[in-house]
Amino acid sequence: MYTLTFIIVQLISYTNVITVNYSPYYITGENSFITIESLAQNVYTQINDPELNFEALNYALKGYYMLRTKNIINNDLILTIIDYSKPSDSRRLFVIDISEWKILYKSLVAHGKNSGIRYANSFSNKKSSYKSSIGFFLTDETYYGKHGFSLRLDGLEKGINDNARERAIVIHSAGYVNEEFIKEYGRLGRSHGCPALPLNNYKNIVNTIKDKTCLFIYYPDKKYIKDSEFVNTGGKILIN
Repeated sequence: MYTLTFIIVQLISYTNVITVNYSPYYITGENSFITIESLAQNVYTQINDPELNFEALNYALKGYYMLRTKNIINNDLILTIIDYSKPSDSRRLFVIDISEWKILYKSLVAHGKNSGIRYANSFSNKKSSYKSSIGFFLTDETYYGKHGFSLRLDGLEKGINDNARERAIVIHSAGYVNEEFIKEYGRLGRSHGCPALPLNNYKNIVNTIKDKTCLFIYYPDKKYIKDSEFVNTGGKILIN
């Protein structure tokens, strides 16, 4: 029988073993190795939400654990996934509480106007492209700008999203991200590349994910999945 408990987790890379504090997990025995894919499958089963894409979660966890081993994340209890494989009239932002493996928030989220109409399918790291970027980001500080309360993002993948700060790709709210807009147009409005959120409740989301947490923006781009060191990180997890 599976037991949910707190365990010591170690990420086994190809060259070394790094302790990554504590994480809950379903286990059948002690002192055994599991892959991150196995972890993802069990987490996915526990969360039990059909709106969450397993592949997005699996890749997100790979990058998340890499960032933890490198001590890049400040708050390792929060993981945010934006799933751009889904249409904009679907909830496609998920904020996950790692300490209990549960979804704290689900939300609509816009994509860049040159990335697509109802679906995002074209991405860029270039300034003034008005396209979204995919990959792993680190959330940073909040500020008040032309869109009000906003959250800066730093792209962590060279050539893919590392121009995010220079492009002013931030999380902010927008009046075109709501159910009323969807009813009228069959989709959300679009941003200049920012993952824009609904006006209601966006401050709670921003305050939860700010200050150096992991954000993964997913799209099933074959080249990205093949080349990204984050989603191709090797290793296993040791359960003590």
